[in-house]
Amino acid sequence: MTGLEKQQVAADIPEMKKPMLRKGFLRRLAKDRSGAAAIEFALLALPFMLVTFASIETFVAFFGEQVLANANDTMSRKIRTGEITYNLGRSTDKNAAEFRALYCEEINFFLSCDADRLYLDVRAFPKFADIPADIPRNNSNFSSDGFTFNPGGAEKINVVRAYYRWEVTTDLVRPYVTNLRSAGSAMPNDYLMVATNTVVNEAY
Repeated sequence: MTGLEKQQVAADIPEMKKPMLRKGFLRRLAKDRSGAAAIEFALLALPFMLVTFASIETFVAFFGEQVLANANDTMSRKIRTGEITYNLGRSTDKNAAEFRALYCEEINFFLSCDADRLYLDVRAFPKFADIPADIPRNNSNFSSDGFTFNPGGAEKINVVRAYYRWEVTTDLVRPYVTNLRSAGSAMPNDYLMVATNTVVNEAY
């Protein structure tokens, strides 16, 4: 190879390396994972947190339902055994406010006893067929109209119903887990917890 040919080859080498350098750069760029974790976290963090908070709130609401159910069991048992009576001229007689205070003692470690959260209905029925099975509603919203405290005495059929409005705070899942709508509101506001006990009083 003459000196002139060697110079020509040497001049061509940089031109040949250019496409190879471009390909090598693109290949390294494709393999570069620095910062990928941060981007993936940013994309997944919001849905992950929503699912996490919704799961936690579902668990907490379930626990609240168990608290309400246990309180209803306790208070209905006291009515059944005569530990709590109404208008019988006994020391065990309670009025609506006193009964509510005793009920609140059973739940206030976890649930609020505010008047716009907890609703109680205690009454006697002549026969089981007369006991209402539906949740009292006014259109799509809960209604406590007609709620009273008027349990019967010995050997009477009594129903203790408790309703609790649990506010859901995970907004994006609220439409799917709540069951109440306030008047004029398109977005459900609360999850309605329900506890009902039917008892036949003992012959005390």
